[in-house]
Amino acid sequence: MELEWKLKLELDELKDAETMDEDQLRQVMSLYGNDIWNYIYYLTKNAGQADDLTQEVFVKCFYRIGTYKGTSNLKAWLFTIARNTVFSYRKSRFFRTGLWGGGVQSLSPVYAERQGADHGQHGTLVEQLGTSRSAEMEYLGNQQTRDIWDIIMKLPEKLREVLVLDLKAELSVNEIAGLTGLPPGTVKSRLHRARHKVQDKLRGMK
Repeated sequence: MELEWKLKLELDELKDAETMDEDQLRQVMSLYGNDIWNYIYYLTKNAGQADDLTQEVFVKCFYRIGTYKGTSNLKAWLFTIARNTVFSYRKSRFFRTGLWGGGVQSLSPVYAERQGADHGQHGTLVEQLGTSRSAEMEYLGNQQTRDIWDIIMKLPEKLREVLVLDLKAELSVNEIAGLTGLPPGTVKSRLHRARHKVQDKLRGMK
């Protein structure tokens, strides 16, 4: 955590930067690479596309850092680039000819590592969803977390996206609103509906 805090302080200077060097880019990728990959994966449901598009996001970050003026935090700015990159990809000829998609692919090492960390904190995830931890859920352990994310992956995209931004990216309601262009009230409503859908599915699995 101390290293992460120091890196964030060093990256504060990017607010007024016209260019960035490769060392700064590596720092940005170290801090936010997993978050961006996870977000893209949950939008596309495809690990290979998440790999490619995440790389594209950080290439854009490197060349467009002059457009970052610090009106939002760097993490939120990167998520905006990621979201636009995914939507642009969907509109490309690859998407129109049916080559995009194909269901959930095998997970990349980066994502597998993040999932491993999540599995070790399954109680936190369950509590965030508003579901109380019981002895049964403690026993289920990692399987419970996998079930939750399997359910989240099957949510309608508009609900899945806000829940991922809340749980995975830990963005605030206002940050999610700024990223998606939705009113904060709509974000809250979608989060509420998404949580309840997940809770209902979990109760049905008992």
